[in-house]
Amino acid sequence: MTKSELIARLAERFPQLGVKDADYAVKVILDAMTLALSRADRIEIRGFGSFALNYRPPRMGRNPKSGEKVQVPQKYVPHFKAGKELRERVDAQ
Repeated sequence: MTKSELIARLAERFPQLGVKDADYAVKVILDAMTLALSRADRIEIRGFGSFALNYRPPRMGRNPKSGEKVQVPQKYVPHFKAGKELRERVDAQ
């Protein structure tokens, strides 16, 4: 599902919300989640899952084009862990 499909479904399910309102609601939620992760906060949505940051230490990598070794710096990457209810619903499919 894409962002635009999510907006369309939200507007369809709640007719009192226009497409612009649904677009704004999705944008606000995603912006809030992005801000929380950029501050290294954990996001937990009960029944759905949680988002947190994983630390990746610096390492030696390889340029696939030239084959030369390249130093890859440390970084934090977002990580999603599905909640129990979501795992059960997906497994039932």
